[in-house]
Amino acid sequence: MTLEKEGLGLLQEALARLEEGFDSLPKFDRSINIDALRPVLLEVADRMQDNYPYPHPLYVGQMLKPPTEIARLAYMLSLWINPNNHALDGGRASSAMEKEAVAEIAKMFGWGTHLGHLTSGGTMANLEGLWVAGNLQPNKKVVGSNQAHYAHARICGMLRIPFQSVPCDSRARMDVTALKKMLQEGDIGTVIVTLGTTATGSVDPLPEILKLQAEYGFRLHADTAYGGYFILADNLDAEARKAYDCLKKVDSIVVDPHKHGLQPYGCGCIIFKDPTVGKIYKHDSPFTYFSSEKLHLGEISFECSRPGSSAVALWATQRLLPLIPGGEFAGYLSKSRKAALTFFDKLQNDSRFVVAFPPELDIVIWVVKSQSASESSQLAQEIFKAAEKENLHLALANLPKKLFLQTGEGINWDQESITCLRSCLMKPEHLDWIDSIWQKLDLVTTQVLSMAVARAS
Repeated sequence: MTLEKEGLGLLQEALARLEEGFDSLPKFDRSINIDALRPVLLEVADRMQDNYPYPHPLYVGQMLKPPTEIARLAYMLSLWINPNNHALDGGRASSAMEKEAVAEIAKMFGWGTHLGHLTSGGTMANLEGLWVAGNLQPNKKVVGSNQAHYAHARICGMLRIPFQSVPCDSRARMDVTALKKMLQEGDIGTVIVTLGTTATGSVDPLPEILKLQAEYGFRLHADTAYGGYFILADNLDAEARKAYDCLKKVDSIVVDPHKHGLQPYGCGCIIFKDPTVGKIYKHDSPFTYFSSEKLHLGEISFECSRPGSSAVALWATQRLLPLIPGGEFAGYLSKSRKAALTFFDKLQNDSRFVVAFPPELDIVIWVVKSQSASESSQLAQEIFKAAEKENLHLALANLPKKLFLQTGEGINWDQESITCLRSCLMKPEHLDWIDSIWQKLDLVTTQVLSMAVARAS
């Protein structure tokens, strides 16, 4: 695996430019002991080798996408200042960059007027979204699909808000009929709609849910932590496209720049359509908000100390790769989706595998064809382990049998769920590596199934 190092020379040039801005200050000694640093840093390098090769195209497992070069460089450059985006006193330039970067994300979703900020990740962003929802719809339930992220139920527990799961259809999307039946009880204040579920990348049917909102008057919170940026892709299927085109009608949106936004961890984002929800955050601080009458980001955030470096990296990335349809960044997303569709076609045409439904984004799930759900699950585990030995890194997901009943395969459902193999084809390079990925999967599957036959005989 080759790690990009050419940018380090550019970093030195940028550091010299940064230093020029402080030339009026008296000099002071900041010399370092390179000899003392070297063994420790090299030990870090040795320790960090104990990782899966997340940046490599043969890593198709979890939602791990390497940050782009400009994000790494801008992040490192800002660390010489180490700004804190809580108050303008701690991060004047980086706070302005955060506001500009978040405004670009809001514009991507169709919002001009908005209120939003960066967070440490999707969990914190969803926490803030549901906290606001709970304040605006007190004493009412929050509901989300049973394929929504588990963090929602935990967050509601923390906030003392009742949470209930809505059943999904056979494509792991929220079942609108089941939701309507629950809404008729009259105690639901917020519905969480997921565009890009964690396990399968499924897209909840937002147009139909908006029709129910008009009838029942609940808040709509969109968790697009994984899938939000796909609003820019030009090759979504018709149903997913309709859902994304409706996103501007929801009340709040979460998206994670540290997933498809090419950013380092942690960088999440929460945006509200109605800026007046800022009054719910209102608080005073006698020791931080004193250098400016302008909005301090800490005034609309749960988190106090917040890394300005995340904002700098995001701003730089969006300056280089604008969030526009047809742009280079949008092209990356379209390539990832095309990779998933290509991979799905190969799986669908291989008699050893069963696929439940085509991917809506860039996540593909499949099971190994077998006599029973338990045996299929065991074979999936064995293929997962065998693939790692060939440097192909997959993921596993335990999913309900409902998703596979319509395939027509004669599986003996001796258990209520089945272990699937799963791939997140989220790097644009994956499209060029599909044949290599398939060759390795084909090889290890042949090996595992041969050994299974030998055991049976």
